[in-house]
Amino acid sequence: MNGIMVAPGIEFPDTSDGRTHVAGAIIADPGGRIFAQRRSPTRKVFPHCWDIVGGHVEPGESMLEGLAREVAEETGWRLAEVVAELYRLDWDPGDGLTRHEVDYLVRVEGDLSAPRLEPDKHTEFLWVDDSLVDRLHDHRDPGEYFITDIVRLGLAAARPLD
Repeated sequence: MNGIMVAPGIEFPDTSDGRTHVAGAIIADPGGRIFAQRRSPTRKVFPHCWDIVGGHVEPGESMLEGLAREVAEETGWRLAEVVAELYRLDWDPGDGLTRHEVDYLVRVEGDLSAPRLEPDKHTEFLWVDDSLVDRLHDHRDPGEYFITDIVRLGLAAARPLD
């Protein structure tokens, strides 16, 4: 798809199966840091919490198309490479609709110092290394530290790419 490199062995789920799919992008920079952005306090789900780039795959989109669109919408960058699949999970934020999420370690092209955050959806960003992971905890229950777990997976997976 449009020059996006996909590492061997990555199999994208069939998004035409009637389920609600979510594509997550764990964006690594050349130094192995991972991109995180803070959701605005007005968001319905996980307000004012740190998050990775991603969102719902739209009807008719493949997982790769949804991943590329979300990266572009949330950062202004172009998805260049899908390096690895890091995590799959099913979750429900309390609305009764199960999301089927797959999170991928990716590389992007663009000015990594100046993401174009979506107005009214994200308020700030942070490039996270091992020393900054704990800043992502926010004021949440320790059982809800998924973002730190997925960023740690990304940090570990990005190291050999340097």
